[in-house]
Amino acid sequence: MDQPRVLRAHAVDLKQLRFAVAAAEYGSIRKAADILSVRHSILSRSIRQLEHLLGVSVFERSAGGVKPTLAGRSVLRLARLVLEQVDVLVTTARTNGRGEAGRLSVGFCTSVSAGNLRATLTEYKNRFPQIELATTEQSRMHLATSLRNGTIDVLVVPGEVPSPDNNVHFLWCERILLCLAEDHPLAARSAIYWTDLRNETILVSHHDTGREFENLLASKLVSAEGRPKVERHDVSRGIIKSLISMSLGVGLILESDLGAHYAGLVYRELRDETGAPRIDFSAHCRADNDNPALESFLKLLAERYPSPTSCE
Repeated sequence: MDQPRVLRAHAVDLKQLRFAVAAAEYGSIRKAADILSVRHSILSRSIRQLEHLLGVSVFERSAGGVKPTLAGRSVLRLARLVLEQVDVLVTTARTNGRGEAGRLSVGFCTSVSAGNLRATLTEYKNRFPQIELATTEQSRMHLATSLRNGTIDVLVVPGEVPSPDNNVHFLWCERILLCLAEDHPLAARSAIYWTDLRNETILVSHHDTGREFENLLASKLVSAEGRPKVERHDVSRGIIKSLISMSLGVGLILESDLGAHYAGLVYRELRDETGAPRIDFSAHCRADNDNPALESFLKLLAERYPSPTSCE
């Protein structure tokens, strides 16, 4: 291998390539120098240094200006490719650093058919279209594990905090509604009380907010006698609704689930002496996660929900 030639090629710098490309575009070293606000002598010397390093003449020079040689056309084509890639590199680095590009993974165990989470994700994607937005729906336990091992950047979940070591941002709260078949006896009522659920079967998905629903049932119906039976199914939220439409039970849902329409189902507000029950939502992330895309997401949450009020 021609070691001196390799060393000479390594000495080529980006400024030399930019000067040569500019001279080719304007057909004149003097005009390129004027456009770039560089002295003619500096630009001319830079191009001659490039030709010396490459061992070829890039331009034919005349009183009328410069014209690329056959070898020069190949050099300039590659120079443009190099400069384009460098520009992409700089832009990507800057946008990543500002949280305007990159990847953000969001985990949740609630619906995004309607409500605040759907609106937040939509606004985030509109504001930062270059960021790859990945979403994961899993059980709370799996989500907490994914957050700990770093495969998920942020969780937006209702109910209990997955881990006391996380940074927690309280967001909004949603009403809890009863989902039931349209021919269910309770469907004729505009409002349903917790005591009306005695002897009913509550269907819960493992992907849903089941534990909070069960705790709420226990707090509203203190006596175990006549308390609804809770059936947990390892199926999606949509399958649970299908089972409800088959009159196999009723379900508790959040307001964010109202955007998913299923034939044969109706939704009724649950009430007690204090009004309609609600449940808190919060965002959780690891304190050591320095992903700029996460920072921009948290800033958006702070803008949308600056003074969250607990449902308690």
